[in-house]
Amino acid sequence: MAPVLEKKLLGAAGTEGHSMETNAEEDEGQNLWSSILSEVSTRSSTKLPSGRNILLFGDDGSGKTTLMTKLQGAEHNKKGRGLEYLYLNVHDEDRDDVTRCNVWILDGDVYHKGLLKFAVPSESLKDSVAVFVVDMSRPWSIMESLQKWTSVLREHVDKLKIPPEDMRDMEQRMVRAFQEYMEPEEATPSSPQRRSAPAGGDDESVVLPLGENVLTHNLGIPVLIVCTKCDAVTVLEKDHDYKEEHFDFIQSHLRRFCLQYGAALIYTSVKEEKNLDLLYKYMVHKLYDFQFTTPALVVEKDAVFIPSGWDNEKKISILHENFTTVRPEDPFEDFIIKPPVRKLVHDKEINAEDEQVFLMKQQSLLAKQPATPSRAAESPARTASGSPRPTVRTGPTNVASVSPMTTVKKPDPNMKGAAANEGVLANFFNSLLSKKTGAPGSPGTAGTAVQGSAKKTGQKPALSDVQAELDRMTHKSDSTVAANHSTAPENEA
Repeated sequence: MAPVLEKKLLGAAGTEGHSMETNAEEDEGQNLWSSILSEVSTRSSTKLPSGRNILLFGDDGSGKTTLMTKLQGAEHNKKGRGLEYLYLNVHDEDRDDVTRCNVWILDGDVYHKGLLKFAVPSESLKDSVAVFVVDMSRPWSIMESLQKWTSVLREHVDKLKIPPEDMRDMEQRMVRAFQEYMEPEEATPSSPQRRSAPAGGDDESVVLPLGENVLTHNLGIPVLIVCTKCDAVTVLEKDHDYKEEHFDFIQSHLRRFCLQYGAALIYTSVKEEKNLDLLYKYMVHKLYDFQFTTPALVVEKDAVFIPSGWDNEKKISILHENFTTVRPEDPFEDFIIKPPVRKLVHDKEINAEDEQVFLMKQQSLLAKQPATPSRAAESPARTASGSPRPTVRTGPTNVASVSPMTTVKKPDPNMKGAAANEGVLANFFNSLLSKKTGAPGSPGTAGTAVQGSAKKTGQKPALSDVQAELDRMTHKSDSTVAANHSTAPENEA
């Protein structure tokens, strides 16, 4: 019986050992699942938040849509109407997480301001950033645009009827963010951007009081003023004779306006791709608390960057040292003057009038004038009907107007050659008046005879008689002048 008992005891010991191994495996499995669950819960709490909003305001043509589509990386640039919606993909490399940031672009017409209630309800205002876009290619409209669109947002915030205690918390958060700003340290870029501890060793951060004109218009959300099209600086210098003083004056007014809203200021250019990456990093820094290490940039006049909390009146006064023709307190529109609008005037096309029509008009005008005595003859020449012919002024001398078929009075032999040719010129001019067939109001019976013959034959009257008369008179006047020259020596002798 001993061997049987021994086998039973060994079997019991083996069963007990197997159960212990099974319990150990189960404990290890439970520990693994608990660690996985804790890791998932930790990751879910550190994921990028959703529902963040970027609100864009600005006039038509200021470049709002172009700017955001460039940051989005999209190829299209189609301008929306009313309230436009885009989104930006935000990637956190440390957490390997991606989320979408909503972008709402309000139309440049103030009429559509009521649509803001669909983009920013009261519960999502605290998760938003307001961006006001102004156009550097039209600097004379910058301050007017900022006043208009900031008043639109302030009116919308007042209509949301946020509980006073919640609004007070949002405003205090903006005040702390402005007061606690410190320059990023290049040596330790990962250090938090908070003011260093005082020399006494106290761990509490030092909070400086706000200036006189700082955050006087606290909207409870971060504000950013973006000045687009800064590549137009060279155009302003060339076409509008802008100097360094003009750009310093513009920057001074912008920075003082930014202090009132606790806003940041950044100059951008989509054409030259200037400060676009900086703009994106600053917006996600304000919305998602990403690390931001770029300091203020004030050296280049077309690439300015002033983060919120860095600026003050003393730093702005440095710009005023270069003012020679303007004072810092002068109104913006008195120095940055809007150029006059040049209206395009299209030159009217002038068609040349037909020669015969012009001559007929002149003939009708001459027919209405009263007859005046001619210098070429003492008594006025009369037509076959007995009515005096109208005279034509050619230069300073009055010459009788006659028909092509009327004979010309013989020139005085004592007259010079130029005066003798006046009758020839008169005949030539009247021949042009009678050139057109059936011209009404032709003076003299000769013109009537020519018109009658033309009507009978159906052909235009030839000017052979007129040409022959002109040739004869020219030949006769030349011979008269020659005779005068030949007899001159005899008279002198």
